[in-house]
Amino acid sequence: MFEDQTVLLWVTAVELPVMGALFWLIWHTRRDCETRFGEARRHAEIGLARMTEALAAHKLEVAKTYASIATLKDVEGRLTAHLLRIETKLDETRPCPREPKG
Repeated sequence: MFEDQTVLLWVTAVELPVMGALFWLIWHTRRDCETRFGEARRHAEIGLARMTEALAAHKLEVAKTYASIATLKDVEGRLTAHLLRIETKLDETRPCPREPKG
């Protein structure tokens, strides 16, 4: 009978308060983690929205500023053709070189 009372006293005096403290610690930690996770998620969503806006603005600037390769090749071809026409006209209108006197 003494052993039954000792076990009951041990459970009542030590194990129940320890289990209660562990339960409270786990519950409190979980609540804090959920709160901080919610804040972190909100900050991540704000950052993602900002990055999405910045990427869209960059894409728009690239589309406005830079020419495509096909356009560059077309312009290069037209410039080359025009320069060749100018060179041909200059060759046709160039006076004959004079022979040096001497």
